Amino acid sequence: MLVFKRLTALAVTVFAIGAGTGAALAQLGQPAPWQLGLQHAATPVMENIVWFHDYLLYFIAAITAFVLLLLVVVMVRFNARANPTPSRTTHNTLIEVLWTIVPIVILILIAIPSFKLLFFQLNLPPADITVKATGKQWYWSYSYPDNGKFEFDSLMLKAGELKQDQPRLLAVDNEMVVPVNKTVHVITTGADVIHSFSVPSFGIKIDAIPGRINETWFKASREGVYYGQCSELCGKDHAFMPIAVRVVSEQAFAAWVEESKKKYARDETVAPTNVAAVQSPAR
Repeated sequence: MLVFKRLTALAVTVFAIGAGTGAALAQLGQPAPWQLGLQHAATPVMENIVWFHDYLLYFIAAITAFVLLLLVVVMVRFNARANPTPSRTTHNTLIEVLWTIVPIVILILIAIPSFKLLFFQLNLPPADITVKATGKQWYWSYSYPDNGKFEFDSLMLKAGELKQDQPRLLAVDNEMVVPVNKTVHVITTGADVIHSFSVPSFGIKIDAIPGRINETWFKASREGVYYGQCSELCGKDHAFMPIAVRVVSEQAFAAWVEESKKKYARDETVAPTNVAAVQSPAR
């Protein structure tokens, strides 16, 4: 009976993983109901992350199967009934050599692609556009140093403000807008405490630290809206400062920039916004 329950649980888990993967493909840029896997890749970096994740699964499956086989062999061949007179063997040179060399080979096979992936993530290519993301308690502010002197705040939408296709706790009033198929250089900092700028479909996650500048990059391969969240515990409303990135055509981005220069223009002589005066969005 116990074996049947475990097999049933395994089957349910496999089905859920399959269903989650399909749902993730259907909802690009955001989590899907019952999803257990990674979000669908929208950048070359995330494509490499997904490949590396799947690559590791082969090693995990092989090691798990091997250990399970050894356990079964031990239970069948070396129980008291089948082996009443146990062996007194204490050493086996071949086995000792193998359990030293094989793990080293496995680690090398894992390390080589992981180093390549780390270099790809951290080696910033020439940027087509730069966006500065400033984490605040508890919302994000964006500015575009290469496109004019404007900056805007991005706050989570309240439940009554959501449109039909906007996800709860992820949609914002002012989205970060970038052009498709362009290298976007993201620089991050924090205005008060440590935050973290993370967009799963882009494969990026970088801390926003007060007094410091961190940087990352992405190149979105298709248009759409991609969601993320602050991934560093930053206070009581940590869970309510989402990130929304709208990827548009180059022409649409140019038009948005011209409109934003008028809509979000800020005089550098004006004192910065009083963070304490900004009301936390109601949930």
